[in-house]
Amino acid sequence: MLEAIDAVNWGDLPGPRDLYEPDRVATGLRALATAKGLVQAAGAGSLLAGGGLVHDHSGAVFPAAVTAAPILLAIVRDGHPDAGATALGLLDDALAFAVCDGRTRVATSYAEAVPICCALADHLRHHAGLLAASGAEGRWLLADAAYHWRFDVQEAVAEEDGVAAFGVLAGRFPGGTQPAELHRAEHVTPLAVQVAPHYPLSDRSPDEACLRIDGARLDEVAPPAVLFPGRCGSGSADR
Repeated sequence: MLEAIDAVNWGDLPGPRDLYEPDRVATGLRALATAKGLVQAAGAGSLLAGGGLVHDHSGAVFPAAVTAAPILLAIVRDGHPDAGATALGLLDDALAFAVCDGRTRVATSYAEAVPICCALADHLRHHAGLLAASGAEGRWLLADAAYHWRFDVQEAVAEEDGVAAFGVLAGRFPGGTQPAELHRAEHVTPLAVQVAPHYPLSDRSPDEACLRIDGARLDEVAPPAVLFPGRCGSGSADR
């Protein structure tokens, strides 16, 4: 964990100058990773919550929280129980604050301008087993992450009023017709579209889905396109 912390130049990550304090990130993460009890964990958490990963007084979350998410999850897995509880609390705050922040976006391996809440949710889903075994707070985090669904297009077919897209769904699609953002790997600006299940979503294969994408052309939806909830990009907390 310490090598992973030191490998990042936290000062290179963006954040509002009046709130984000990158010096707190490495110091706080190192202190949390090596904490041996409640007092040390609480001190590290204060650094990270006071301008390192989030700014709890203003409800702000920074891109550093996405970069630090795998480290925080490693602390949940391998750190002292008090440090793990603090890490879960920081992840919970980051996701909660990010739900209301439609402005902050981060580059990922699958899209260039992902809403910060969706990027955080993706990390949480990749550690579903760990979180499910981490008590009530871990399970709540998983449940909250499910609302920030992601759909990776694997194949697309043109239809009269749009496109039918076959692919992999992560998270929980709420049903009905939903506003969505359509991203292409080479396009930073997302395209606003309306999507709905083309066929009923299967409980037996929840990761496989076909979505109807209205208002889009086939060349816009062809792989490697990715869809995210439109409400995340608008900063709406509605679910």
